[in-house]
Amino acid sequence: MAADVERIPLYEEALSVGKRTVERGAVRITTRVSEREETVEQALRSESVEVTRVPVGRPVDAVPEPRREGDVLIVPVIEEELVVTKRLVLREELHIRTRAEERTERVSVTLRSEDAVVTREEPTNPSHPIPQE
Repeated sequence: MAADVERIPLYEEALSVGKRTVERGAVRITTRVSEREETVEQALRSESVEVTRVPVGRPVDAVPEPRREGDVLIVPVIEEELVVTKRLVLREELHIRTRAEERTERVSVTLRSEDAVVTREEPTNPSHPIPQE
């Protein structure tokens, strides 16, 4: 029997697993505003009227309605005249002609746009190398 067996302790390794934060670099984002001039064209329309008085001076039995002849609007102007009997006299007509004019305007306007610039910064602790990806 080997009752007197002596044991000699040997070196034993133990595994310890953990995590630590390693700075691999940083990213800086800056924005900038740029401006550009653009020309905008827009068709504009304006109208003007010309009024011509046309003397008529004839008696009428009833008040005439306004009427249109081509591009002219005719508006009757009536007055009562005292004679032995009362009658309507078409004193004049207003002939109103409409004229339209179109023109193109150029206006410069300032448009802004924003760009983002991304730059990578090196790590502040160079003792930990950055793994290649």
